[in-house]
Amino acid sequence: MIKQFEVTLTAPSGNQTRTAYVHLPQTYDEKKRFPVLYMFDGQTAFFDDTAPYGDSWRMGEILDKFEAEIIVAAVEADREDRLTEYSPFPFQSKFGSSEGKGEAYMDWLVGTFKPMIDATYRTLPEREHTFLAGSSMGGLMTMFALCCYQDMFGGGAALSPSFWIAPEKVGRMIKAAEWTDDVALYIDYGADELKNHGEAQCRGLESCFCALLEKNVPFDFRLIPHGQHNEKSWRERVPGFLQTLKIQKGRP
Repeated sequence: MIKQFEVTLTAPSGNQTRTAYVHLPQTYDEKKRFPVLYMFDGQTAFFDDTAPYGDSWRMGEILDKFEAEIIVAAVEADREDRLTEYSPFPFQSKFGSSEGKGEAYMDWLVGTFKPMIDATYRTLPEREHTFLAGSSMGGLMTMFALCCYQDMFGGGAALSPSFWIAPEKVGRMIKAAEWTDDVALYIDYGADELKNHGEAQCRGLESCFCALLEKNVPFDFRLIPHGQHNEKSWRERVPGFLQTLKIQKGRP
């Protein structure tokens, strides 16, 4: 079951009303409480007809197939300035520029959206039951959130994270964070997309891995054979990151 409702937040391009999506597990009516996975880019999380390129992760279908006992909550990205909303660092690129206001979005997610979800649904609100997942810029934001809001999240999945925007800053961000040894972290990249994204992305991944190893942070990295930078490829990786996050089943 996927519920939809409107939320209003201050975005880089101004106040916006956007659609939020909440997937409830098949066992939700059994009066259990459930962990929550927060996803970036809600417009591509569930439905092909809301995805800009006509293809989504189809998370509802995957979760129902695996009978996953988890709530998934996602909000559409800023329709006019996603790069600013989903980056903690300013940057310029051939894809556009960013003012780096990712912190403002995360403050809204943990200060407004998460309390709303916890108050409305039967969640397990504690850190160890709260996770993040995102791809591309959403993957970068997942890593940023785990570094800077670790008291809120017990783990995350960064699929094809856009570390190319600031390779050295990513490493410094990870090194500056106070990590705990119980964090669950999944990172991946597609072999085909890595060939296409060049030296900056390779440096970004290297910077990330070196920093995580220096900080003794456990993580699972997967290089996906023939993996590409699109929703079809990302949805094929969902079972892998759910396994890494070891999301616990619901309980009374």
